[in-house]
Amino acid sequence: MSKPLLRQYEKPKKLSDYPLGTSSEAGFLVTKNDGWRNIRPVIDDTCVNCLQCYMYCPDGVIYKTETGIDIDYDFCKGCGICENICPQKAIRMEAEK
Repeated sequence: MSKPLLRQYEKPKKLSDYPLGTSSEAGFLVTKNDGWRNIRPVIDDTCVNCLQCYMYCPDGVIYKTETGIDIDYDFCKGCGICENICPQKAIRMEAEK
């Protein structure tokens, strides 16, 4: 799964500029999380890099790094799926500051 990318949105000017079928490819985001999230996932030291959270994240905001995994908070919605799926309970949801 690839990480979401923020892209520039250009509103179509005429009817023929609108796409046929699916309007955009997966991972096409035009705005960052604008602060509506009230809880966010935090990874602690008990993480064993099983990558279950990476596989189940519906937004693709969990990604692999040299030292383990990390979360792109710009696009995380705070759904909590990563916390529920983690077999080590290494992810906890904490209040947004």
